[in-house]
Amino acid sequence: MTFPVTYSTLACDALAHQVLTQYPIDCVTDCQLWNRGLSDIYLVQTRTTPYILRVTHAHWRTQAEVVFELELLDFLKDHQIPVAYPLTTWDGGLAIPLDAPEGQRYAALFTYAPGTIALGDLNETQSYALGETVAQMHRVAAQFRCGCDRAPLTPEYLLDRSLEEIVPFLHHRPDDLACLHHTVAQIKQQVQHLPQQDPYWVMCWGDPHSGNVHFTEDNQITLFDFDQCGYGWRAFEFGKFLQTSIRTGMRRSTRDAFLKGYQAIQPVFEEELNALQAFTQMAHIWSWWICLNNTKLHNYSQLDDRFFSLRLQQLKMLKTHDWQLF
Repeated sequence: MTFPVTYSTLACDALAHQVLTQYPIDCVTDCQLWNRGLSDIYLVQTRTTPYILRVTHAHWRTQAEVVFELELLDFLKDHQIPVAYPLTTWDGGLAIPLDAPEGQRYAALFTYAPGTIALGDLNETQSYALGETVAQMHRVAAQFRCGCDRAPLTPEYLLDRSLEEIVPFLHHRPDDLACLHHTVAQIKQQVQHLPQQDPYWVMCWGDPHSGNVHFTEDNQITLFDFDQCGYGWRAFEFGKFLQTSIRTGMRRSTRDAFLKGYQAIQPVFEEELNALQAFTQMAHIWSWWICLNNTKLHNYSQLDDRFFSLRLQQLKMLKTHDWQLF
């Protein structure tokens, strides 16, 4: 009897021979585990072209969620939105199920995004271009339809289940726990008036930041990593960009360029701008939950008081009047 596991690392040679041969690509010359995150990312090199092979974790995405994302990317590619898109197998599939020891996982082969991640971080020109591209994506994706379900990015989905995971770690800190509950209630109150309809409610990328974009030397852009996509308020998309950008220390003028680029393509309404602080806090709590779940799986020792104190302190800064100055 094989001993149960929660996570396995799939062998590169086996992926090359059993998975990559199912795609109409040139002969594979190399396959290496490139990065372990919410999914395992493999860098694939053929005699002519590089690719990215992504293998989801069994605990992270269902088959329906994977198919939803891949069909969205295929749709965006067909409508000239610059994304790294999935290739189809010889028999026309977008994902290949893999029977890993811990359960079903799904492999998908993507085009390699030309260029590189912006050196240091985005400059204002790149941030503006990213905002323009996200606005174009929102406009195009309004026509997207998929037979698979994907949970919408509502406050209940983003906040309530985040609380379920975070709260058990804060029972010995009742003041912080009460503050967190109060903050979540405030966020819900501050965003509940926004309509869940176009143009407020869109197909969100879910994770727009400088680490998920490649730029060529002439600033041609390609988006990737739509793993957190779903229908939601576009103001959450803005908040997610701001939350990541503030955490990494991006300059205010560069952050502002993102919204200016977006508004060059589509108008943003005052009530959305007024809710940005709340959506940025929502994005912080959601990212906290994602990090917590991943750390529980791979490095539980990091879940000490410092882990939670840092995120609580960041949340408190995002609640201040000068939150955009950080």
